[in-house]
Amino acid sequence: MLKRVDIENREIEILDERAMKAVNTRGRAFPEEKCEYRTEFVRDRDRIIHSKALRRLKHKTQVFLSPEGDHYRTRLTHTLEVSQVARTIARILNYNEDLTEAIALGHDLGHTPFGHNGEIVLNSIHPGGFKHNVQSLRVVEMLETGKDKRGMNLTFEVKDGILNHTGNVSPITLEGQIVKLSDRIAYVNHDMDDAIRSGVIAAEDFPKEPLKILGGSHSKRINNLIESLVNNSEGKDYITLDEAKGAALNEMRNFMFNKVYTSERVKKAEDLNKVEVVITSLYNYYIENPEKMPKIYHEIVKTEGINVAVKDYIAGMTDRYALSEYTELFVPKAWK
Repeated sequence: MLKRVDIENREIEILDERAMKAVNTRGRAFPEEKCEYRTEFVRDRDRIIHSKALRRLKHKTQVFLSPEGDHYRTRLTHTLEVSQVARTIARILNYNEDLTEAIALGHDLGHTPFGHNGEIVLNSIHPGGFKHNVQSLRVVEMLETGKDKRGMNLTFEVKDGILNHTGNVSPITLEGQIVKLSDRIAYVNHDMDDAIRSGVIAAEDFPKEPLKILGGSHSKRINNLIESLVNNSEGKDYITLDEAKGAALNEMRNFMFNKVYTSERVKKAEDLNKVEVVITSLYNYYIENPEKMPKIYHEIVKTEGINVAVKDYIAGMTDRYALSEYTELFVPKAWK
């Protein structure tokens, strides 16, 4: 039988010297008695897996809103794909797979309903703006509730990886840096797959040069990018792709933003105007009627103000819940 101390000792003996070991964590904001069998990073992973915030991701948009088909990605399946890519890389480089998985599973917990369109709207109407990575940290620090507690009380390293999985600040651990690159590897490639499936774009319409470098199929691109990352990161104090594949991935990402994410066909499917109406209407309604929100948000009103509480409430909604609330509040009963 392996107990926590055995696993911690095995990490010290086996993992790369650059890897983050559970025994060296900076710990939790609120000290807890250690588990007899699980390391601190395994406990963090388990808390995220069992959270309501993670379950809600299955009903949050990735790119296509309410697509007609069962195989389009949601925010949850995106998270699982990021976790798979990141865990594979961590295992090959002999870094801490448990820490990597915890960060990957938690990185998008703060995403709004209706994908990035929802984030754009909430950012435009909420004083101080809105960023999903900041909201993800807020979810794990205070919004996720359990019996007699607020927040998940995760370790410093997991929270740092969640906060800095996007943006200009690099995570402090190599495991966090792995997740940051794995996120881009995953979403660029699976969004290409979904764009072809939807008919928004044909496979032959993608730029030829980056495809020559990255590979002609989804599986080949993922495999080639993982190989590039591990071969160029081994023995280094940072995680990186080789220059050619890094440039090709960025070129493909820019292409996706120009031709897919802002495509008229995608906009039509998502109907950005309706997203703006739904989120703005709900935001303004709860600003005027804060008592209509669940009790947890009443406390936030008292401590941080009405705008923060309403932002938290709306950001946590799934697509279908937001539409249901909007319908209940604003659509005359005879029109339903």
